[in-house]
Amino acid sequence: MIQYLLATLIGISFGIITGLTPGVHINLVSVMLLSISPMLLKITNPLTIATTIIAMGITHAFLDNIPSIFLGAPDPETVMAVLPGHKLLFQGLGWDAVRLTVIGSLLCLILAIIIAPLFALIFPPLYALVQPYTAWILIAIIIVMISRNSNKKWAIATFLFSGILGWVVLNMGISQPLFPLLSGMFGISGLLLSLSSSTDIPPQTDKETIKLQKKDFLAIIGGALSGSIIALFPGLGPAQAAALSTIILRTEEYTYLILTGGINTVNFVIALISVYTIDKARNGAIAVVMEIITVLDIPKLVFFAAVVLITGGIATILTLKIAKIFSKLMNKINYRYVSIGIIIFILILCVVLSGWIGLLVIFVSTAVGVIPQLTDCCRSNAMGCILVPVILFYLL
Repeated sequence: MIQYLLATLIGISFGIITGLTPGVHINLVSVMLLSISPMLLKITNPLTIATTIIAMGITHAFLDNIPSIFLGAPDPETVMAVLPGHKLLFQGLGWDAVRLTVIGSLLCLILAIIIAPLFALIFPPLYALVQPYTAWILIAIIIVMISRNSNKKWAIATFLFSGILGWVVLNMGISQPLFPLLSGMFGISGLLLSLSSSTDIPPQTDKETIKLQKKDFLAIIGGALSGSIIALFPGLGPAQAAALSTIILRTEEYTYLILTGGINTVNFVIALISVYTIDKARNGAIAVVMEIITVLDIPKLVFFAAVVLITGGIATILTLKIAKIFSKLMNKINYRYVSIGIIIFILILCVVLSGWIGLLVIFVSTAVGVIPQLTDCCRSNAMGCILVPVILFYLL
């Protein structure tokens, strides 16, 4: 038992690093652990390594909203939280924005664990029903998303430009293609516009300013349900599920952050259930876990659920405390310099992860990412960079 507690703490430590460092994703660290697993298995067992990866993933899901909100540097799971989070940041409520994501993360995590047995029962027949129509269902979702835009012309243009770019980039054979693609489209594009506006970050408060209503907690149910959709449809990640949920629930900025925080953590629980029921790992880290333990049974699922809950409780406290440190630092530093520093860091990391061709990708994706912000259409349309390649895969 001690070794599993130690593995959980090590995973939490890794999750803090990956969550707070823009561009360093848990999938990358998970693959690194897999590559050295033969050496690790000489001193421990597969379940211990899997525990470390799961604890890291849950911690990352809580903490990666901090750089997304305070620095505008998203991971693939948090791209849709940047805009509302930044709005609150410029109102001096950056810490409160993170608090809302934490509320969603923890409560959706608990709810997902409670209803996991129900998911395990309905996933196999539901997956068998929708799988032949995956491409057409995704197309229908896209049509609904675009129809909700007031500026439909530019919404369609954004979707098509991002979709073509995504198809090209994902077929170029470069390493870590999603990093330059999404970092430019959702990260650097927003940072450049904030630089051009020369707006100063106001003093940040670390007090609970935003008061939630009972109806706001409907986002918890929405996060759990929309997070589960990811397991049924390849190409739908947390960002797309959040965009779809906003259409159904008509969320506002506050509830939207609760929703996005919840979907990120539900993603991990649902990924475990989908592996057990339909043998589909919709999460890179969980795919690595299955490479290590090879077989997932009920006792392991119960054990992982315990790891998830323990990690979620610790990650809640850590995220709120670290976010307070960030809010105090934002009061003392020049945000313009921070934005420039983050852009330079992302560009350097792009070269390291994706090579020099990654710079070309990030420049083009940044140009596409600016379009919705200048034309007043929803940034979720830029998720065509993921959806178009998936649809073409199923249709061609």
